[in-house]
Amino acid sequence: MMNLKKLLNGQGFRQLFSYLIVGGIATVVEWVCFYIFSYQAHIHYLLATTLAFAISTAANWLVGRLMTFRGAEKQPILQELAKIYAVSVIGLLLNLLLMYLFVQKAGLAKMAGKIIATILVFAWNFIVRKFWIYRR
Repeated sequence: MMNLKKLLNGQGFRQLFSYLIVGGIATVVEWVCFYIFSYQAHIHYLLATTLAFAISTAANWLVGRLMTFRGAEKQPILQELAKIYAVSVIGLLLNLLLMYLFVQKAGLAKMAGKIIATILVFAWNFIVRKFWIYRR
């Protein structure tokens, strides 16, 4: 309950709003990359998801570090990147599982599955970044 209060306080709300913007930028990067890899390069949708997710994670880390979590705990950059990619690998696995379920099992179009999976994994990424990677 304490973490929920911390998330919803003024600063937490500002971080969430900023992360929505940063996440929006990373999402556009991810969706454009996914579209190019999947629809233009005809790469299998799960591999296209992996490639797009890796590229967008780098964009999300860079912009998020500069905008959303700039006053957070300072740590060596390699340690921070290791945490970012650890969280992102779990996020990627969630993303792949959701993509498989939405496309193969539910019969959704690839892009529709991608949009829904992105929204669900977004929440995971913000919460873990706020309370583990960039805690104060």
